[in-house]
Amino acid sequence: MKIIIAGGTGFLGDRLKKFFTSRGHRVFILTRQPGQEHEIYWDARTLGDWKDYLEEADVLINLTGKSVDCRYNEKNRQEIYTSRIDSTRVLQEAVDQCGHPPKIWLNASSATIYDHSEQHLNTEANGIIGDDFSMNICKSWEAEFFRAENPETRKVALRTSIVMGNSGGAFPKLKAVTKLFLGGKQGSGRQKVSWIHIGDFCRAVEWIIDHAEISGVINVTAPQPLTNAEMMNKLRKRMKMPFGLNAAVWQLKIASFFLRTETELLLKSRNVYPEKLLHSGFSFAYPDMEAALKDLIK
Repeated sequence: MKIIIAGGTGFLGDRLKKFFTSRGHRVFILTRQPGQEHEIYWDARTLGDWKDYLEEADVLINLTGKSVDCRYNEKNRQEIYTSRIDSTRVLQEAVDQCGHPPKIWLNASSATIYDHSEQHLNTEANGIIGDDFSMNICKSWEAEFFRAENPETRKVALRTSIVMGNSGGAFPKLKAVTKLFLGGKQGSGRQKVSWIHIGDFCRAVEWIIDHAEISGVINVTAPQPLTNAEMMNKLRKRMKMPFGLNAAVWQLKIASFFLRTETELLLKSRNVYPEKLLHSGFSFAYPDMEAALKDLIK
């Protein structure tokens, strides 16, 4: 297949590139700073020569967007919003101009679209979507993505949870704080953590591409969310750490200020279930946290 990954130089894009090239597919990366083979310049806002690569592509994957691991000041809020909306909009313009557009377009979204929930398990069908900055970003992002229809292009929005891998994302930070004996619960510890192993993430993307009946929004999460306290306990045991100090909300607020991030990333309860993936027949290699940690920490 010919696969285009927009914003593909980060943690997820790099792993997808390696995953698909190892299977013999051709992967092209759209990036602001091309430097390697098959990397093409784009500014994620305006049409350019990069649009020619979408012609006769089998797959388009858009992962573009400023990281939410930052302070939510006005400048960062605007960049988080525009980086997602502008890139999705200009990709739509490019797809519209293709004589032979991509057969499938997968656009990043987030499991953060669902409201804080410690009890309600959010599926694609019954998920409760709330009203705050993060959720509204996701709603606007998906609305922009689904605004136009292309008969020849199947569209799928990936409501992805925390992706667990050693080469990026949240997991290396969780390991680091655990090594410093700070791997206790954060806040109440009751908040649910929805997650997925990086290997299952790549396999799920491949599965969605291969199964034409899957379209619309889909939860890309492992089937067993767990509480923050449970996750940190399992991580401590796997890393053979005898204890981990708990962190109260007030302590997290102070730490997040100095680390230039937000407490929401740790304290929001993301209780999400991959109903569509499971109903389509997808099988997780790492369905529970113990299996994931056993693979990631050796």
